[in-house]
Amino acid sequence: MISKINTSGLLKVVLAVFLVLFSSSSSYSNKPNQHSSVSENHSVSDSLNKNASKSETVDITKVAFEHILDSHSWHFWGEGHDALVFSLPIIIYSNTKGLQTFMSSKFDHGHASYNGYNLEEEVIKSEDLNETIYDFSITKNVTQMFISMALLLWLFISIANAYKKTGITSAPNGKQSFFEPLIIFVRDDIAKENIGGNKYERFVPYLLTVFFLILINNVLGLIPISANLTGNIAFTLVLAVVTLLVTNFNASKTYWKHIFAPKPAALWLILMPIELVGVFSKPFALMIRLFANIAGGHIVVISLVGLIFIFKSIYIAPVSVAFTLFIDILECLVALLQAYIFTMLTALFIGSAMEDHGHSNEEAASNHH
Repeated sequence: MISKINTSGLLKVVLAVFLVLFSSSSSYSNKPNQHSSVSENHSVSDSLNKNASKSETVDITKVAFEHILDSHSWHFWGEGHDALVFSLPIIIYSNTKGLQTFMSSKFDHGHASYNGYNLEEEVIKSEDLNETIYDFSITKNVTQMFISMALLLWLFISIANAYKKTGITSAPNGKQSFFEPLIIFVRDDIAKENIGGNKYERFVPYLLTVFFLILINNVLGLIPISANLTGNIAFTLVLAVVTLLVTNFNASKTYWKHIFAPKPAALWLILMPIELVGVFSKPFALMIRLFANIAGGHIVVISLVGLIFIFKSIYIAPVSVAFTLFIDILECLVALLQAYIFTMLTALFIGSAMEDHGHSNEEAASNHH
């Protein structure tokens, strides 16, 4: 059974606390069947008439969650019937109906049911209480992952082909000259520095993949109409689990002896649980750090833009735009910084697990003599 990690609760609390500082009124509409955050009772002519205008309400929380959270359709812009939405495939397996596939447009953005199924807060539910559903749908984040994977393959394959044609002695050109410093940086300053010896070379492909996969998705996440893949805790969880497996499958005997037979022996019952928890806490820190920094940054940017609609004043616009531009510049730096931190700590964990203290001490003693 495949379960999905729901982060909407955590993000709603963070965003709600931020918005409460600026507004005491709720931005939610009281009409449950309202499809648009702008009142549908206003005609185009009325909206153009300044004397007969009525305050428009923009649901900042809804806008923020559309960008932060995963969904079964890709919403680009607009509201209601004027919205530009790309429908994505729904793939579900039912214990009563078997495998079923259809497009997410059948749900009409959650306002219609189809074949006995409803879409409630991006969760597919069956009208039959005895039916069990397994959701394998191609969601917005999955689509974004396919796009980033295609970019990653195109990037590495084209650069590898360029090296085959020109060799490593000639000056690089095109995208090869742009990405070569980053590739050398990951190889020499991250892999070689933290893993060391001749063992680092076999981990360079993995570290390069992790670095550029996070970097590409961090950059794509800065685009307003894109998906927030690295700000999804399910994605960072998978990266952390892979790092955990790579680290422990390549660990030395000294590493496991240090965990299950720590010294001094008198404190064995105390130290062993602490060391064992440390095995899982390190990749857990990787997961939370990447998720919190990326998702939190996006929430801040959207909230700053939302100040214009919360205060409903044009005078707040210059301040809001200035702060948003400043945070966006920081987000560009964070996009590169978080890719570096995740990759560097991954290499550090691998190097620490592979280090053989016994051999190191023998080599140090022989060099001393």
